Parts: sequence; structure tokens; C-alpha cells
Amino acid sequence: MNIKNHSIIINKKWCKQCGICFSFCPKNVLAMGEDGRPYLLDPPACSGCGLCELRCPDFAITLEGAEHD
Repeated sequence: MNIKNHSIIINKKWCKQCGICFSFCPKNVLAMGEDGRPYLLDPPACSGCGLCELRCPDFAITLEGAEHD
């Protein structure tokens, strides 16, 4: 399965700095910034699995535009 044309949107206002999103990311796309909130470390490596969005307890992460082949 290929996933194309997707992006990760992080709403930093909703983020409570729990670290779940980057802990579950299998490709290490997300990392903790100096402010304790996630940022996109390596966006091209994102497989679009959606674990970051699924696991975020505050709905601060959205995976947009995923198309499955």
C-alpha cells in the first residue's frame, strides 16, 4: 500500500506536551522541540500510518490528505 499527498498538522495550542505522538511514530518523523511540543523532524519519511493522530489525547495532530492505493 502506498500513501501519497499527506501532511501532518500540529495544533500547538492544543498540545499538552505529553510526548505520545513522537513515542509512537515508527519512522521518527516527529521529535520534541525545545518548547516540549512536537515538530516535524523528517516529513518525507512519514508513511502516513496515522498513529500520531490516533494516539494524541488532545486531538492536536491531524493527518490530512492521505490517499491509499
